[in-house]
Amino acid sequence: MTGTLPEALQAPTKRVSRGWITSVVLVNLGINIVIFAPLNVLLGLQATAIDAGSKEAILSLVTACGAAVALVSNPLFGALSDRTVSKMGRRSPWILAGAILGAASLLMLSGATTVGLMLIGWCALQASVNAAYSTVTAAVPDRVPSANRGSVGGLAAMGQTVGILLGAVVGFVISGNVAVGYIICAVALVVSVVPYVLRPNDPQLPKECRAPFKLGEFLKSFWINPVKHPDFGWAWLTRLMMNTGNQMTIVYLLFYLTDVVRHPDPAGGVLVLTGTYAVMVIISAVIFGPMSDTSGKRKIYVIFSSIVVACSALIIAVFQTFPGAIAGAAVLGLGFGAYLAVDFALLTQVLPSSRARAKDMGVINIANSLPQVIAPALAFFAVTVIGSYSALFVVAACIGLVGAFLVRNIRSVP
Repeated sequence: MTGTLPEALQAPTKRVSRGWITSVVLVNLGINIVIFAPLNVLLGLQATAIDAGSKEAILSLVTACGAAVALVSNPLFGALSDRTVSKMGRRSPWILAGAILGAASLLMLSGATTVGLMLIGWCALQASVNAAYSTVTAAVPDRVPSANRGSVGGLAAMGQTVGILLGAVVGFVISGNVAVGYIICAVALVVSVVPYVLRPNDPQLPKECRAPFKLGEFLKSFWINPVKHPDFGWAWLTRLMMNTGNQMTIVYLLFYLTDVVRHPDPAGGVLVLTGTYAVMVIISAVIFGPMSDTSGKRKIYVIFSSIVVACSALIIAVFQTFPGAIAGAAVLGLGFGAYLAVDFALLTQVLPSSRARAKDMGVINIANSLPQVIAPALAFFAVTVIGSYSALFVVAACIGLVGAFLVRNIRSVP
């Protein structure tokens, strides 16, 4: 195609409104409620109710299969949204559909009393919310100038974190009634997307700008050659390692409080730790995101935050008490808040093509989903084979430190 690119494919230059940013934050909030309420509490309680003696194996199986679905669905739906021609734009239809199907999946989970039903419901939920997540993530490089993405990334991280916190609140207030927890999540998901889909958010893609669909070329597009696009490759790898270490730290948190700390109210303990973590993430994200924009630098903040996150796992490994866990949660929040804000901005600056932002962000998001497969397996090995939660947290810290070191290989972003 020759001539001026349509707005949907141009690099954004105008600041977005506070209302638009708020709608993006709310979508992130809703998605994270419905992911982390089950991950932190609901799935664990279901696994225990089905077979207390095999609860670790059931939880690892369900979460790993769900992550495998997310692994595929995130870039797939992102690529489809890149090609979407609609009066609502490219992103809004997928956000709306993801929320509706996600709510239906949560209702299925609310009645699951077998491992098979848990597995189907969780996989369906992962597919649905990843359709919404891949597209709302792409909306930021669609609409926000690169110089402002640290600030917007910090606010999006705040939405994610409040969602995680509210997910823990859901687990705490249901008093063991898992079905009620899933119903609350379903309502929250649908409500969270309403402000976004009711606004004229997304520039429309003209039909003449959409290339003819060819299955072979479509499938090949998911491979982004790291030799041709090395900064994209390094950014993907470092995010994979960072998220693997972080996921290992939290995946067995409920069981850690139950079996090691011997907390009298593990669900309440998860809420306290998540609240501590959330407060620190919010503070860190809204401080370091704008700082990164002002300085024009990204890598130094990503490296620093990755090291801080690794230190949090070591704190939990050494001090296996509830106060030690609180200290670890606070340090984790401090590091991860800065990481979420600044690394997101960095990632949007290494995307290979303006025509495939959602697909490329979906490929990046594989680095968010794949750790949900890797981390439970590593955690299960550490806890059941080595027989030590300390080993779990030390391995998590080492993975994070390697990821921090590799950030230096990104060249095009300061």
